Amino acid sequence: MDANTKALIGVSAVTFAMTSAFAYSRRDWLKDQWLAFISPAIYNFLTGTTREQRALKYLKEHAREGDPDSVLETFDEFCRTQEWAMNAAEEKGDILDEIVRELRPTTCLELGTYCGYSAVRIARQLSPSARLITVEVNPDYAAVAREVVKLAGLQDKIEVINVDSGDVIRELKDKYDVTKLDLVFLDHWKYLYIRDIKLIEEEKLLKKGSVVFADNVIIPGAPGYLEYIRGSKNYKSTFYSVHFEYMDDMKDGVEKSVYIGDE
Repeated sequence: MDANTKALIGVSAVTFAMTSAFAYSRRDWLKDQWLAFISPAIYNFLTGTTREQRALKYLKEHAREGDPDSVLETFDEFCRTQEWAMNAAEEKGDILDEIVRELRPTTCLELGTYCGYSAVRIARQLSPSARLITVEVNPDYAAVAREVVKLAGLQDKIEVINVDSGDVIRELKDKYDVTKLDLVFLDHWKYLYIRDIKLIEEEKLLKKGSVVFADNVIIPGAPGYLEYIRGSKNYKSTFYSVHFEYMDDMKDGVEKSVYIGDE
C-alpha cells in the first residue's frame, strides 16, 4: 500500500469518526428531525394524505364525540401505536393540567395550536365563562384543530385563529377584547418565543400571577428565551425535566414562569 492510499484511508477514517461522534452527540436532535419532518414526509408522499389528516380520521373513528378526555386518550393512542405527533402530552400534559387547576384562568392564550391537543387539554378544565384563544399560522393545522375542538365539544370555549402570532398579540386588546392574560402557553416556533413574550410585555397583557408556560425548551430548544426569562426580575421561573413527547428515551424540558412584575 503506497503512501497516498494510506493517507486517503487515514483521512477517511478520521472523517468517519468525526461524523459518527457528531451524529451521536446530536442523536436526540436527529431523531427529532426524523420524527417531525422526514418520516411523515415519506408517508405523506406514499399515502397522499398528511399525518394530521390521518390523526383526525383516527380520532373520528375511535374517540367519543363530545368527550374531551376520550379525544385526548385516543390521540395519545394514535401517537403511541400509529404515528408520532408533537403534542404536549403525558408528563408535560400533567404539568399543564396542574397549572390550569391551580390558576383557574379566565383568559388563556396558546401560541402554536398544531392539531388542537393542548387546546382541548386546557379548555376541558376551564370554567363556563373562561376562554382560550389559540393561534396557529399553518392553515392546514388550523383546519384540523378546529375539527378536533368540535369533536371534543369545546368550540364555545376555544377560538382557533389562523394568523401570525405577532399580529394576534398586537390585536388582542382591540380586536379580541382581551385586557389581561392569566395563562400563556408557548408551543410554536421556538425562535419566536422571545419575540412574542416581549410583545406580550409591550402590550401590557400580563398581571401579577400570570403564568407563561413554554414547551420544548431543550428539544429542539429555546436558549435565547430561557436566558431572557430567567434573567428578568419580572418572572419567577421553574424548569421541569420531562420526556420528549411519546419518547421514553429522550429528555426534554418545560419552563413555568410566574409574572411578578408591575402590571
